[in-house]
Amino acid sequence: MSKRELRTDRAPAPVGEYSQGLRAGDFVFVSGQVGRDPLTGELEEGIEAQTARTIDNVRAVLEAGGATLDDVVKSTVHLKDMSLFESFNQVYGTYFTTPKPVRTTVGSFLPKALVEIDVIAYAPLTSSN
Repeated sequence: MSKRELRTDRAPAPVGEYSQGLRAGDFVFVSGQVGRDPLTGELEEGIEAQTARTIDNVRAVLEAGGATLDDVVKSTVHLKDMSLFESFNQVYGTYFTTPKPVRTTVGSFLPKALVEIDVIAYAPLTSSN
């Protein structure tokens, strides 16, 4: 199975030695995204805005790989402070349809961002992706 790097200017460029995403067969893997605006490079203010921007960034990388949020089967969420969970969860829930992806949410050291999300999507290859 070959893998193909995914790149889009609709999500922030990587700040280290990693890809925004990879397509490997029928799966699309998206690296951890934060609530940084890809045009300005600035983090959004507050957990709700950062969550929305983070998921928009995830969506952009998914689309570069021929997938959508509806194709996401697994997400991993890192929160700077677990007291932000309820506010994060309310926004997160508006982006995913039923059945929602499986999810792991952990408290993590994040230097600047309040939330980081990576996902795995199952999107069988077609002639268009």
